[in-house]
Amino acid sequence: MNLFLYFLTVIIWGTTWIAIKLQLGVVAIPVSIFYRFALAGLVLFAALLLTRKLQRLDRRGHLLCLGQGLCLFCLNFLCFYTATQWIPSGLVSVVFSAATLWNALNARLWFGTRIAPRVMVAGAVGFSGLVLLFWPELSGQEASHETLLGLGFALLGTFCFSTGNMLSSLQQRAGIRPLTGNAYSMLYGAAVLLAGCAAAGVPFRFDTSSAYVGALLYLAIPGSVIGFTAYLTLVGRMGPARAAYCTVLFPVVALSVSTFAEGYQWTPAALLGLGLVMFGNLLVFTRWSPFTRRLAA
Repeated sequence: MNLFLYFLTVIIWGTTWIAIKLQLGVVAIPVSIFYRFALAGLVLFAALLLTRKLQRLDRRGHLLCLGQGLCLFCLNFLCFYTATQWIPSGLVSVVFSAATLWNALNARLWFGTRIAPRVMVAGAVGFSGLVLLFWPELSGQEASHETLLGLGFALLGTFCFSTGNMLSSLQQRAGIRPLTGNAYSMLYGAAVLLAGCAAAGVPFRFDTSSAYVGALLYLAIPGSVIGFTAYLTLVGRMGPARAAYCTVLFPVVALSVSTFAEGYQWTPAALLGLGLVMFGNLLVFTRWSPFTRRLAA
């Protein structure tokens, strides 16, 4: 079941970039994010009510959901979208892949969880692979004030994502199932976005084109309801560090799709990078390897 949830997350999140790209233009970014999570939260909330599987939360449960909503369904997306205004999306993906290491460190700080050597090795190997995959894009990036701003927002977004993972772990330890936690958290995140947009005077436009509406539905249902539920279930089952290796693998899926959709050209360095990412993926799920055994000794 864990492998099924893992690859389901990778496939869904590896293809959401197409839908995100289709949303850019008429509608302001914060408003598009609001539409996405308001729709996802309402759909999930209604489904749980109809099936009588919605859990009642106490004050602490609501506070945990509010925190997760801020981190996972609001601030991190605002940070990543903002970062792409100043740095290439490939560089954002490389920074985001460090979520594996952030989660391992945060799990240690929050819960005292021992950092498994193979997870750290896998994270470093996967990170190196992503650098090779995106090297043509990264090597052309000049160091400037805008670059530093973009990197700062990407790092802040990754930290928010990791913090949301820790809050999901706390929810599940308190007996709150991921479906219920996500339903409340998405609605809380959408409410904060709504309030922020209203306070900032951001216009609430809507694009009625089939491309925008189709992208919104894909991002809200598969991308959010299914993707985040599958991923946060893995966080509860496998631990934040191993579950976060999805963030290393899904850019590879995105590039694979781009090969057919946009004519992405694979270079020897990119193929080597792909091999490193896959090897890191193997290290995460394999309990034994000569390299990690020697490191742990």
